[in-house]
Amino acid sequence: MEANKRTVTCGALGASDAGSTVTLNGWVHRLRDHGGVYFINLRDRYGITQVVVDESAPADLRRRVGDLRMEFCIAATGTVRERPAQMRNPEMETGEIEVVASQIVVLSTCEPLPFMIEETSDARDDLRLKYRYLDLRSFSMQRKIRLRHDVVRAVRDYMSSQGFLEIETPTLIKSTPEGARDFLVPSRLHRGEFYAMPQSPQLFKQILMVSGFDRYFQIAHCFRDEDARGDRQIEHTQIDLEMSFVGKEDVFAVVEGMMHHVFAQTLGMELEVPFQRLAYDDAMNRFGSDKPDLRFDLELQDFGAHVEESEFGLFKSVVADGGSVKVLRVPGAAEYSRKQITDLEEVAKRYGAKGLAWMKVAGVGGGATAEGSVALEGGIGKFFTHRAADITADLGAQPGDLLLFVAAPWKTATTALGAVRSQLGRDLQLAKPGTFRFAWVIDFPLFEWNEDDERWEAAHHMFTMPQERYLDPRRAGEDELFPVLLGSLD
Repeated sequence: MEANKRTVTCGALGASDAGSTVTLNGWVHRLRDHGGVYFINLRDRYGITQVVVDESAPADLRRRVGDLRMEFCIAATGTVRERPAQMRNPEMETGEIEVVASQIVVLSTCEPLPFMIEETSDARDDLRLKYRYLDLRSFSMQRKIRLRHDVVRAVRDYMSSQGFLEIETPTLIKSTPEGARDFLVPSRLHRGEFYAMPQSPQLFKQILMVSGFDRYFQIAHCFRDEDARGDRQIEHTQIDLEMSFVGKEDVFAVVEGMMHHVFAQTLGMELEVPFQRLAYDDAMNRFGSDKPDLRFDLELQDFGAHVEESEFGLFKSVVADGGSVKVLRVPGAAEYSRKQITDLEEVAKRYGAKGLAWMKVAGVGGGATAEGSVALEGGIGKFFTHRAADITADLGAQPGDLLLFVAAPWKTATTALGAVRSQLGRDLQLAKPGTFRFAWVIDFPLFEWNEDDERWEAAHHMFTMPQERYLDPRRAGEDELFPVLLGSLD
């Protein structure tokens, strides 16, 4: 291998290298035969270089080059030359040059590919995982791996600059009751006993704080024996940090500074800091989520003021039972078909709603102007015809808008319609790709009511401290504990 060792990577050559002799190592990305002149796109993780085998190549090389196949790993030695102006490829980093091969050595061959190595693959996930080493050769996957590396490096640089120590915590521990199920590892030395794999380093963070390490962080590997979710796998990595002798504003400042630094260093983006603050109730009422997508403006509104004067008994009964009626105005979506609305209803049902009511805003006469008026059509529109002007004015609705409703207990109504909002954001492509809008959601409830089990349960870790304003120092009786149960987290 020493004789065929690369002298330069496949992404490094340019016009200034013309005339030099180089050796490239990489994989055959593409092979084209143009009447006995062969063009090889040779790839490594740094880029692609075009290698040419033409009439000037040794006869033995010209005979053997036709046996090459995609993903053969080769060493190519040759002379760099500039491409003719009309043959340059501006879409390639090395598009100004090509390497005229004098020698090609096959380092390893490859069986026929189960899928093409493309920028992105349309192969089935199970096939990509079976041939993971091939999947990881694509530039899209390699960019993601590199981005992960850059993010971790930026986190370490920033946290170190803020006086944090990176401390590694154990992977094999005693099981602790933090909520999720543990993965267990049998002990060879102690038969019948097991180690647990940590769900998070929470216990160790607390030990470190009381030990005097007032600023700690870790890129922690965590394991949870629970069903996978859209935002979490059973095995995942998280940034853990802990600080002593600080208030929440100090925590906000450190995290915002870290995120600002990471985005600037890895993506060249300047995040707007400080981040927006949203109270939990406000986030749920406006966006139906405690992690709202703020990249588009669709907001939930309360429809309760219009229920009493309506003729729609279902909404009335929900409000009478203490529930809520939430509405989402979708501008210009009145042309939505019944099937599209039914698809959105299925989204709402997955989040606990019994259905998704709807109606459309239409113009009458001159439209929604002084010369005309508006009407509510389709769905439940007939129950609110006499209040069309008041409803559209209150909701800011215009002819051509679609109104979507969920009537249910408050948490279900907001969550279900929030899921519909998120689906519409994807369907209508409302969020501009590559944009980010970060926000803090604060004042979370400490407890929340479980409708299915009809009992209060912790909304967060039980060791999360309530806000000081809810801690009554007298606490003489049960009545004075009630504000603590309903209090927000600090």
